Amino acid sequence: MPVRYDKLVRDRIPEIIQAQGQHPVTRILDNASYQEALLAKLAEETREAQEAAAEDLPDELADIVEVIQALATAVGMSWVQLLALAADKRTRRGGFERRIFLETVELADEP
Repeated sequence: MPVRYDKLVRDRIPEIIQAQGQHPVTRILDNASYQEALLAKLAEETREAQEAAAEDLPDELADIVEVIQALATAVGMSWVQLLALAADKRTRRGGFERRIFLETVELADEP
């Protein structure tokens, strides 16, 4: 009985599965389905990073970067454009270097 995965995989995974004597059944996604699958893959890889042991975290972060690069390309952005956008946001809103954790906001009295 086949094992069901129903998820986007890296390009060489079918080849690796075949080398193990198994038969992968695949299909090529259209653009909309590809973007949807990439977003699902990003969530999957993010969960894996959250659950990773410290020594496994770098590999999980590399997976996240790979998915983000593919997503950028899928929406018509180059990696350079994405990094420039991130730098612009960092300039306008800051980064995360100061480790600020927002707990609450006291609302101003309305006039």
